[in-house]
Amino acid sequence: MLYFQVVILAAMFMLVYHCEFTDTFSPAEQGFICNSPALSKPDPGPEQDSRVQPVILYCVVSGMPVVLISGVEVFIFLLQSRSNSLYDYEKIVVMWDCCYLNHMVRRTSRFLGVYAFGLFTTDVFVSVSQLVTGSLAPYFLSVCQLNYTAVDCLDKMHFVWQSDACTGDPDDITRARKSFPSKEAALSLYTAAYLAMYIMSFTSSFRSHLLGPFVTLALISLAVLTGINRVAENRNHWRDVIAGQAIGAGIAIFLVS
Repeated sequence: MLYFQVVILAAMFMLVYHCEFTDTFSPAEQGFICNSPALSKPDPGPEQDSRVQPVILYCVVSGMPVVLISGVEVFIFLLQSRSNSLYDYEKIVVMWDCCYLNHMVRRTSRFLGVYAFGLFTTDVFVSVSQLVTGSLAPYFLSVCQLNYTAVDCLDKMHFVWQSDACTGDPDDITRARKSFPSKEAALSLYTAAYLAMYIMSFTSSFRSHLLGPFVTLALISLAVLTGINRVAENRNHWRDVIAGQAIGAGIAIFLVS
């Protein structure tokens, strides 16, 4: 069973790799209206110029759960190993008569494995949704650089559907066609929701009435601020952020429940 789970995680990782770092799949080319105010925001620049840079976001969503969950499990193990608890008579877990795992290691691996699966699932689901919808970012017209000789935009309500209507940088145009849903909002809220429910289950066992809600509110607030920042920088519409947050929270709740 463990081998099967590893294969699933490896397959999800490969899907994430192809969606994130290759041009194997291209987003749908959605039409737009000339001079649409919703698509005429100034270009905010590459993602590296954002207040919440991708490298920071990905380090947080991959590193924070490892540190937090491992720390909590070590604390529980040290605390309960001194009493007549589960850890006193299940310190070793035997797997296939060949592998011996400490119960703490088994629990930590299970929580982190489920988290990793959900993180990959969230990334793939959002990436596929972006490719299928081809939704346009608020700054699309700024990077599109309309070819006015090929497109009649005298009528502001004219609908443009030609594939050669844009003359801007192809990479910027492709980036501007992946707005819905917001991946940053989805990943950040997935991480926050998963860790919040994990912390709440841990603190409830020790009858801590303030620690759990405090950590939960802190995590959720940071995730929500990440989504608000995406709108403030004109990188996503409100609907993109709300949809991304709904996807991230939904997957986290499904996995934990």
